Amino acid sequence: MKSESILYALVPHDLAGHRLRISLTITNPDPQGQVLSLPAWIPGSYLIRDFARQVETISARSQEAEVEIQKIGNHSWRCAPCAGPLVVEYVVYAWDLSVRSAHVDETHAFFNGTSVFLAVHGQEDVPCHLLLEAPEGVAGWTVHTSLPEAKSHPQCAPRNGFGMYLAPNYDALVDHPVEMGTPHTISFEACGARHEMVFTGVIPNIDLERIAEDVRRICEAQIEFFEPVTRAAPFLDSSDRYVFMTMVTGDGYGGLEHRASTALMCSRGDLPSRASPQGGEGYENFLGLVSHEYFHTWNVKRIKPAAFAPYDLYRENHTELLWVFEGFTSYYDDLFLLRAGLIDENAYLRRLARTISMVQRGSGRLKQSVAESSFDAWTRFYKQDENSPNALVSYYTKGSLVAAGLDLAIRNATYGAHSLDDVMRLMWERYGRDFYRDMPVGIEETAMPELIREATGFDAAEFLARYAYGREDVPLAELLEPQGIKLSWKVPKNDSGLDARLRSANGTCSIASVHEGGVAHRAGLSAGDVFVAVAGLRVQDEKSVQAILARHHPGDTVVVHVFRRDELRQFELVLAEPAATECELQREPDTSTATEPGHG
Repeated sequence: MKSESILYALVPHDLAGHRLRISLTITNPDPQGQVLSLPAWIPGSYLIRDFARQVETISARSQEAEVEIQKIGNHSWRCAPCAGPLVVEYVVYAWDLSVRSAHVDETHAFFNGTSVFLAVHGQEDVPCHLLLEAPEGVAGWTVHTSLPEAKSHPQCAPRNGFGMYLAPNYDALVDHPVEMGTPHTISFEACGARHEMVFTGVIPNIDLERIAEDVRRICEAQIEFFEPVTRAAPFLDSSDRYVFMTMVTGDGYGGLEHRASTALMCSRGDLPSRASPQGGEGYENFLGLVSHEYFHTWNVKRIKPAAFAPYDLYRENHTELLWVFEGFTSYYDDLFLLRAGLIDENAYLRRLARTISMVQRGSGRLKQSVAESSFDAWTRFYKQDENSPNALVSYYTKGSLVAAGLDLAIRNATYGAHSLDDVMRLMWERYGRDFYRDMPVGIEETAMPELIREATGFDAAEFLARYAYGREDVPLAELLEPQGIKLSWKVPKNDSGLDARLRSANGTCSIASVHEGGVAHRAGLSAGDVFVAVAGLRVQDEKSVQAILARHHPGDTVVVHVFRRDELRQFELVLAEPAATECELQREPDTSTATEPGHG
């Protein structure tokens, strides 16, 4: 085998046991004793995950002699001084069915590099070769990744994808996840760049052609948005393709961005089949997820906050700007469904109204700003509990409303001459386009007001102070009015009147969370309480609670019996007039010439 300075070899070696075997060869180890570490977290998911806890066994040798290796911290090991090459072999348990870690069974293997590849301290900038090997005794598997093949290497990947790959450094190595197995696949070109879609799971009669065509329209719209002249895809600095890897389950949803790919999870029912090609809200949600993660190829993978340039993968990287990188992305994801012609304006306004309603229901928005939410992502947003709606705000959802309000404020102030689009393009030109070619530079915490002023002429300092760094609600009704769109509120259908979120399962109904100051809160009900009876009638699910309470009037007192843990409790609900908490957005009929939201 050709000698490489750093060579990883990975094979799924125990499919039933869900294990990956990795060999790491270091040609020139540190003569003082080589230190190795596994990242503590994965970029895009801001929580310390301690991936090293899944390392089951680890050993080292040099020139056929064993080398002592000792754990020196939660994520790190030190090998005894030795002459090279140093070979470290270890086994990783991989049974996390998510977009963040690794999962192996007899049907497939998926992994993110942060959960399987040890970093070689002092050599993080050295090129890394990766040899992917097929599991023994399994036929027909193929490899899907955006990691470039080592084309000049004698073990360059053959057609099925198993073979040698090359990353310019460790940061790149762990930013190209890998899927192996027998997935459904389809490819397309967007602005001349190759894109692959990979779906893993049981998906009867999936309409791949429909999905590929719709996703192509999203990709082209976003590429042309950032590069209207060159129409150059951003990932071509890292790979010759972009790969959408989707794990399809019964009820999954989520995504994680990478520099030339994304890992997604979706529900089987959200994908169109050839027998039912029409879309629906579930398919809109899937396309919105695709749009969100693809937009991240620019916004957060290349345009970054200063705290992420570069990442420190062994501790929390705090920033107050996730409302820009996740919130702005959440605003543009649905907007690009509209711009790509995949939904009409009514559908777009319906989706925006749903986000407004979601934010308005939580009193946590009055206690925490989106800047504070960003900074506290590591300890609060990613560690939510039953009281979170009353204690914190999402930098995704309220961040998207800050973006919407800012976009509208710019358009209104400049009579449509400028918009948030101009800000995104300036951020791309200054911080993103050459991020992996030049010395990485990120956006400082205080830079946004000046960037907005430079791009649009709009002074956003007060707006950001009130709605991003302050806790005020974004005045969307006022900002939407000049665009010919009316914002109103109504009582939601099937509102239980409890001011609580209920959960039904296995013939029982329980309280998931209680809204502060509402009917359930005033009565003394708490999250986790399991309903036994309401007004003397047995309760089996959320619908039965709603049906019983619907037979009473505001002001009535209703007796409720619940189990709290294993103790039977009785409470008295004093019903109130249901609150109008569902937002509606409608275009006024006499303003058909007004600028559409998000359009110049």
